[in-house]
Amino acid sequence: MEKVLIVSDSHGLTDELQMIKQRHHVSHMIHCGDSELSIDDQAMEGFIKVAGNCDRDSRYENEQIVDIAGFKFFITHGHLFKVKRNLLPLSYRAAEVGANIICFGHSHVAGAEKMNQQIYINPGSIQMPRGRTEKSYAILEWIDENDICVKFFKTTGESIDDLSTTFRLM
Repeated sequence: MEKVLIVSDSHGLTDELQMIKQRHHVSHMIHCGDSELSIDDQAMEGFIKVAGNCDRDSRYENEQIVDIAGFKFFITHGHLFKVKRNLLPLSYRAAEVGANIICFGHSHVAGAEKMNQQIYINPGSIQMPRGRTEKSYAILEWIDENDICVKFFKTTGESIDDLSTTFRLM
C-alpha cells in the first residue's frame, strides 16, 4: 500500500528534513510550503512542493494537483486561502479541482479532518508548532481500499497518537 510523507513550515531546516526523509519508506513526499529553501536545495529533493508566504524562490508553484493511488491531492500552503480563519475558501478550491485529499500548512497547527468526503491534512510545523509543543509531520497510509490512516510524528520519530486518525474514504 501507498504511504505519503507530508511536512510543512520547516522554515530553513535542512538536517531535520533529511532525517525525516531517511526515517520513513514512503512512495511520495509532500512539502506544503515555507521551506525557505531554494527549490533545488538537496533537502527538498523528492518532494512535491509548493510556495509558502515565506518562500522567495519564484520557481515554486502556488498549488499542485497530483494523483496518488487513484486519489486527487490538492497541495497548497494555505495563506492564499486564509486557512488561519477557516477552511471554507480552501474547500471551494479543492471542490473546483475535484480533490479528495487536501494538504496544507501555514497555520503551524497539526490536524486532520474529514468534511464533505474530503480529507484535510495539516502536518503542523517541524520548526515552530502552534497549539501544541510537538514539532510535527504526518504520514498518510492506506489501510485498505476503503480506509486511510493519518499518523502524526514528532521530528524525533515518536508517534503522536492522540492526533493520529483513521478515515473511511467512501
